[in-house]
Amino acid sequence: MVATAFGVLAKFKVLRGTLLDPFGHTAERKTERGLIKEYEGLLGTIIDRLTPDNHAIAVALASMSEKIRGYGHVKTRHLIAAKAEESALREQFLAAPVVPFLKAAE
Repeated sequence: MVATAFGVLAKFKVLRGTLLDPFGHTAERKTERGLIKEYEGLLGTIIDRLTPDNHAIAVALASMSEKIRGYGHVKTRHLIAAKAEESALREQFLAAPVVPFLKAAE
């Protein structure tokens, strides 16, 4: 019975990410989409400020998304913990002086 239900749901896979996605309007899905945009912004900041000295912090920051796991309240708990850790790492990363990695030819 469950296998039949999943088979039916699989046929609606083409609706994912569209306005017709029945699960796409939940608070959890909206949060996930927001997290993607935040992560893309974080990666942009990392790329702009990356130096050999802050490389380890940059890797730790970029890896934060791996800590957000689970569903429902479990995911929320992991998200809160990851965001707190990300905030501390971001402060360290942004406190380091920015030295251009490659200098433009003069």
